Amino acid sequence: LAGVINLSKEKILSYLNKDVYQVEFGTAGKLNEIQKEKIDALDLPGIDFIVSQTRYYKMSTFASYIIGYAKKNDDGEINGELGIESYYNNTLKGVDGKTEYQQDAYGYKMANVPEYTTEAENGSDIYLTIDSNIQLICENSIKNLTDNYKMDWGLIAVMDAKTGALVASATYPSFNPNNLSTLESYLNPLVSYAYEPGSTMKTFSFATSIDIGKYDGKKTYKSGSIDVADVTIRDANRDGWGTISYDTGFAYSSNVAATKLALDVGKNTLYQYYSDLGFGKETGIELSGEVKGDIDFKYQSELATASFGQGITITPIQMLQALTSITNDGVVLKPYIISKIVDKNGKVVYEGKRQEVKTVFKKETTDYMKQLMYNVVYNGLTKMWRPENVTLIAKTGTAQIASSKGGYQSGEYNHITSLAGAFPSEDPKYIIYIVNKRMQGPRAEQAKALTKTVDEIASYAKLTEKNTSNEKVAKTIKLKNYVSAKVDTAKKELEDLKLKVHVIGNGEYVTEQYPSAKSITYPNSNVFLKTNYNEIKMIDLKGFSMSEVKTYAKLINKNIKINGYGYVKSQSIKKDEVIKDDTEIEVTLE
Repeated sequence: LAGVINLSKEKILSYLNKDVYQVEFGTAGKLNEIQKEKIDALDLPGIDFIVSQTRYYKMSTFASYIIGYAKKNDDGEINGELGIESYYNNTLKGVDGKTEYQQDAYGYKMANVPEYTTEAENGSDIYLTIDSNIQLICENSIKNLTDNYKMDWGLIAVMDAKTGALVASATYPSFNPNNLSTLESYLNPLVSYAYEPGSTMKTFSFATSIDIGKYDGKKTYKSGSIDVADVTIRDANRDGWGTISYDTGFAYSSNVAATKLALDVGKNTLYQYYSDLGFGKETGIELSGEVKGDIDFKYQSELATASFGQGITITPIQMLQALTSITNDGVVLKPYIISKIVDKNGKVVYEGKRQEVKTVFKKETTDYMKQLMYNVVYNGLTKMWRPENVTLIAKTGTAQIASSKGGYQSGEYNHITSLAGAFPSEDPKYIIYIVNKRMQGPRAEQAKALTKTVDEIASYAKLTEKNTSNEKVAKTIKLKNYVSAKVDTAKKELEDLKLKVHVIGNGEYVTEQYPSAKSITYPNSNVFLKTNYNEIKMIDLKGFSMSEVKTYAKLINKNIKINGYGYVKSQSIKKDEVIKDDTEIEVTLE
């Protein structure tokens, strides 16, 4: 049994050697069908099974805060308690059936008396806007970052820039909804964490100045510091960069520039623009636990700090929503995560779509902002935010963390660091936001995670800008559902489509595929077919990206140690070597 359930041989013996009629194995004894089949095959005496109902999440930690979880209460009823499971609990669970009858004093059903049966009604099916491929890219990126560097929490979220549909949200910490002991917090960072965002807010304070006609990007000012009432506002570079233009001030993330503009704009105007963008109020995305944040500011010093994202609080979903104004010629879009709801009869009763909330900026304003955000990445103080295969427009943020005693906490890592951007720069398809609290590592590592994520999404979505207009556009392939198909049949069909097929295990039937059914892929792309195996042989990983290696690791349920960045150059286990439970796998990328 020790090779099947999550208990050691010694622990199992301690259960079995008790002087009792019967023992159960607790949470370790909660089996899926595959585990039950393995135990059946052992043909052990004295082993029995009890069938019960529970909600099982086969994707484990994947998008766990988005999906949430449901669990059985004391009355035996399953209810959602987090995420979509909670928000749409009544829609998902349907109505129980029942039979009413008469019984005698001994509890037996009485014959020849009427009974009344009400049939159960199935709940509806809910389809999300989450793109499982982009979600996996983001999950891998945040995991790689958090495996190497401590932090309080972190998030990488991606939104469709033209519709407001959320396509990915990977968070740290995450949890496994099948094992609620892994749940550290009931708060989803995407909607339930409010924090001071820092200089990403300059995107909107600068845009406000431009929109009301008070901005002159070529005008110069003296950087370094400025006194506002009884407060001195300083640039990150305390000595400043001398006398520079406001356009350059945005590229260098100058607090002094933002302050001067905000004082000229005025408190009421800046507040109104922030409010119109959706800050200080719930976005209404279909997730439980959304908070409003706080954008109230009263004094001149508070107006100054609000211009560069201190003294106010926002949520990640609000930042994503506000960025839709930049990618839609000034129009703010409502974020959504429900693609459609299909009732028990197969009828689509709800369909998510683009919803325009408000036109906040003129098109000329957002065109100007795109150029300023382009300069942050390509003409700013560092090259580290530049992806390799697609152009990115963005604004970075570094915010101090407020102290409970007043003022701000000191220390090297007491910051919230972030980047809010969109790509490709000319006509953005996706908005991306990465944010980490107290990340104990160099900012360059956060940048590496962001640029790798952008490059992999661009590659998956065929947004790379290396192709010339004369090159032939690759033919897209929409994958069928191969689960339960015979491996040989599925493999031949996929290879006929010019796809690289990797079979995991020696089983006869496909139990899982990646990418999933209905995904769009291209000739020469990798496709994985997992089988009902009892033995796995190593495949050739040479040329795989880091994301593909991590996908393979998930499918074979092994940790693979990854050295370097780029693509696989070598692997510690040879092709066709059997992978055992104690096999350690290591790959080197370059």
